[in-house]
Amino acid sequence: MATQKPDHIEFAGDYKLDRVFLHNHLGEITDIKNVMIELNIFESIYSNALTGSIVIADAQNLIGKLQINGTERISFKLSTPGSIDERSIVDASVETGHPFHIYKITDKRQLNSNTMVYTLHFASREFMRNLRTKVSQAFDGRFDMSALKILTDEDLLDSKKQISFEPCGNSDKIVIPNLRPFDAINMMANRALPQMSNGVGYYFYETTKGIYFRSWDNMVSVRGSYDRPIAQEFNYMPQNISADPQEYDDKINHDYKSVESYRFVNNFHDVAANTALGTYAHNVITYNIFDKSVNKIDYNYEYEFAQTKHTEVANEKSNRERYAIAASSYVDEDDKKISDYKESRVSLQPTTQFLHNEEKGAGYGIDVSQDGRKLAERESQLNQVTNGTVLTMVVKGQSYLEAGDLIKFNMLTVDEKNPTMYDPQYSGKYVITKIRHQVTSKQYKMALECAKDSVKYGFTQSDFRVERNKNIPNLRNTYSAEEPDIT
Repeated sequence: MATQKPDHIEFAGDYKLDRVFLHNHLGEITDIKNVMIELNIFESIYSNALTGSIVIADAQNLIGKLQINGTERISFKLSTPGSIDERSIVDASVETGHPFHIYKITDKRQLNSNTMVYTLHFASREFMRNLRTKVSQAFDGRFDMSALKILTDEDLLDSKKQISFEPCGNSDKIVIPNLRPFDAINMMANRALPQMSNGVGYYFYETTKGIYFRSWDNMVSVRGSYDRPIAQEFNYMPQNISADPQEYDDKINHDYKSVESYRFVNNFHDVAANTALGTYAHNVITYNIFDKSVNKIDYNYEYEFAQTKHTEVANEKSNRERYAIAASSYVDEDDKKISDYKESRVSLQPTTQFLHNEEKGAGYGIDVSQDGRKLAERESQLNQVTNGTVLTMVVKGQSYLEAGDLIKFNMLTVDEKNPTMYDPQYSGKYVITKIRHQVTSKQYKMALECAKDSVKYGFTQSDFRVERNKNIPNLRNTYSAEEPDIT
């Protein structure tokens, strides 16, 4: 979290936004802050670029005078008062930051006889560069280095922003066949493996602080072995705060940590979806197209969970199994656990050990026998995030937060005997997956979407067997059992 000076903040939700400049295609610059109704910025670990919108109430015919046509730029600086770290500021200024590019105008309507309302949609420069360029070349080496080449190439994305990347543990040769830069990097991200952990697959995304190329393990751990510090702690519970001026700073900090509203989009109880998607068990059949051999790999969630990092625990000394979202118990009369049904999902993947004309791949890629296992691990890890516990909440705007940050959410359990106890499954650490920064004339708010792939306290382990149903199938022949209507 950024260092703050609470005495510079009037109230939680206060913000600093001095000007919002509109740069038209003629080089003219106009401050449109006074006609701005709402400013929105969207970032997500699932999105390759920043996007946003600004709603304008135009009583001066700016859209005509400035000849707004969708090729303009917008520049501004947004921050929480007291933030002094440059990574705590949404810097879209021309001087020190990266202005956004307008690409369309929508929702134009006349509010009254003197005022026109419309929405300007904008995105990062990389978003536009991605639409205007193509990648048609071969890359050789680590995937993170290949991604960096595309990001910084003057003929491609030509990004000038800070790029944060996690070193890859695998190298490969890859040919990009006339793809857009984002598609090319996403192809590399899907195959990348972290150097310092057992994670599988990378996320390529942009936030208000820069561009990231990293794994889920890197979002929840530091250097592949240590717990990552939380960026903010949020509470949804009543707390009595005195209005005494001596406690003014405490009240502001309390309000920043308070959750105005929340809801769970989906949760780990959707066992049916996770079963079908291969989260718990997955049988991968690999077919070697060179020697025609077939290999079968069975992925078991119960055994594999502790091999990767998770929101609740990342350090290697902890017993990570006890944080799993699925209890290690028997689920049916056949005395099997949820991860024992290996054919819940079956996938076929072609592979070959002679991809690069060398028997051992010349140090590239991974061993051919690991292709199937990595596919199953990648699918399970992705499902644990997207189909795990997903929480949305509205909080006061805090410009230092970004997608990919680790936070803590405290929610009291509904238990009369333990009224101060946190919910054992839904409380705990989450990764911010999406942020909507919303600035109006009154305040700065953030809508967060957060995900977790583990539980805070875990489930009690049991050897209880499901009681067998001793009934036998009862067969009924409808032809002989039913009588016709002869009336």
